[in-house]
Amino acid sequence: GWFPKQKVTVEEAIECYTLMSAYAAFQEKDLGSLEVGKLADFVVLSRDILAPAERDRIAQTEVLVTVVGGRIAFQRK
Repeated sequence: GWFPKQKVTVEEAIECYTLMSAYAAFQEKDLGSLEVGKLADFVVLSRDILAPAERDRIAQTEVLVTVVGGRIAFQRK
């Protein structure tokens, strides 16, 4: 079931899937955030999922570009 008191914010969910996942794997020095010297793994989305006006449309968000290790791994045509 779904329990409203246990929900997380969009910001918390992103942090869990990025920085906290890297920390759990002992890779926070190389992964998990966009910083000089870290591997450039990131996605470009079709909408700003952090904008309050977009919160109800996150499920419709598309990945436009995926970059892994600083190289484009996927690009929507």
